Amino acid sequence: MKRILILAFLYVFVSHQAQSQGCVAIRSTGGFCTRDQAASHDASKWMLAVSNRYFKSFRHFVGTEEQKHRTEQGTEVINYSYTLNLTLTRHLNKYWSLALDVPIISNARSSMYEHGGNNGGEGARHYTRSFGIGDIRISTYRWLLDPTLMPKGNIQIGLGLKLPTGDYRYQDFFVKNDTTRLLGPVDQSIQLGDGGTGFTTEINAFYYFNRHFGVYGNFFYLFNPREQNGVSTARGGTPSADAIKYGTSVMSVPDQFMIRAGASVTVDQLTISAGVREECQPSEDLIGGSRGFRRPGYIISIEPGLNYQFKKATLYAYVPFAVKRNRTQSVADKLRTEATGVYAQGDAAFADYLVNVGCTFRF
Repeated sequence: MKRILILAFLYVFVSHQAQSQGCVAIRSTGGFCTRDQAASHDASKWMLAVSNRYFKSFRHFVGTEEQKHRTEQGTEVINYSYTLNLTLTRHLNKYWSLALDVPIISNARSSMYEHGGNNGGEGARHYTRSFGIGDIRISTYRWLLDPTLMPKGNIQIGLGLKLPTGDYRYQDFFVKNDTTRLLGPVDQSIQLGDGGTGFTTEINAFYYFNRHFGVYGNFFYLFNPREQNGVSTARGGTPSADAIKYGTSVMSVPDQFMIRAGASVTVDQLTISAGVREECQPSEDLIGGSRGFRRPGYIISIEPGLNYQFKKATLYAYVPFAVKRNRTQSVADKLRTEATGVYAQGDAAFADYLVNVGCTFRF
């Protein structure tokens, strides 16, 4: 029977990760769950995965309503995000494995309001950038069923530690006018890390009805107990009175999760898959406080994919297309609504699609 690669997660998170796609800072913190891993523990003790994640976010949403006037007026914020994830997996035996995930991140953010201009015109739009290693994750995994006795299907559980190795205080210059530039922390959505030591839980499963047709499912959750990381959101300036009042003058350290499910068809070495993918940054954490600045929200996508299997390597490409985007109410929005009696809900920019391409090597 041909060994089939089912790609479970691409960082996420995380990277770190992750990042949904855009101003909602879900980073690429995911790992891999594959039928290859279940079948190759004897022949291949090591697996190296090299994945590339890219998106461009520019469509602004408040709730599920797109703010089309932003692109029409040319005032939209545009994020360009690229993550190279290097994931090294060591198979200890047929049940257990260890994985090290290292993201290398390059981000750019084009905006007007951060640089003193909201009315368009030449010179009003400028860039801030970030580059470096993101938050590294170390994980352990276990197959619940004996892979030699259950080659058609299995369930894998994982537990990981996310380290605050990414620079969450990354700074760049904000252009205020022709003579003034302020050095300050870049926007939360392009920071290299979140400043929190977190832990991850995963459940990955697959089942093949025959050699050609199978189904898969994945669940990933990042717990970030730290409430705030102390990094200013004022972009080199002074926080406003409202930002201090509602707790958005410093950045939050949010949880995040991802869910995937779908089916695949295999013909010789080629596997074609299609599924549904949800990425989310919740407004409130399951452990610890939830104050500080964050843009909570989620993306639901249709996710087609291709895998091609060689003897010791697999090439793959996954391109989730967004079908629903929702910038939900944050804790600060809820506090403002309660204090003023006027419903408050911020916006966020999302991408239309996400590109994941890469390869795995077994040795």
